[in-house]
Amino acid sequence: MIILGIDPGTAALGFGVVERNGGLRALDHGCQTTPADVGLPARLLALHATVLELIDLYAPELVAVERVFFSRNAQTAFAVGQARGVVLLAAAERDLPVVEATPSAIKIAVAGTGSADKDQVAQMVARILGLPEAPVPDDAADALAVAVWAAHTWPAGAVDGTGRLDLAAAVPARRGRSPFEAAVAAALRHEEGGDRRRRSR
Repeated sequence: MIILGIDPGTAALGFGVVERNGGLRALDHGCQTTPADVGLPARLLALHATVLELIDLYAPELVAVERVFFSRNAQTAFAVGQARGVVLLAAAERDLPVVEATPSAIKIAVAGTGSADKDQVAQMVARILGLPEAPVPDDAADALAVAVWAAHTWPAGAVDGTGRLDLAAAVPARRGRSPFEAAVAAALRHEEGGDRRRRSR
């Protein structure tokens, strides 16, 4: 099974292609950047073309996208949303299912903790995929991490990667939680409990 992972952004869109066949291996990764002096429509068009090219080249069975619930910077949140829309459009054009995960869920799947920093995620991605060194840039490492998360959750999570409060999610929310969502929630409760114990000392 081949999975295309995407870390969306209008200035830089990270991508990672992972094959699951017993184990996991990286087929490709990189980052598509767009020049700041080009208008937004042209930048989105370039990103759309890149995603379609990756889909046509690697024929993935699944597209996995990082989802951001909120951002301190509204402009950043809008940019991520616009790039994410382009990715969803490209997947729909090729009739591919899409799964989405929050950064915390991805970090837990890859590094075992939702508080892992970018360097820890990149190092763990390299270890999981058997890469000689951590993938660069960060956008590519994050995209590979998204693909690794999807490889671990598909088909158990099916295509219900929807956040209950995310009205722009790729698929409608269903009642109840998938086994993966329950495991993530349990891990977060455990992590928060540890933080409270450390603060009380």
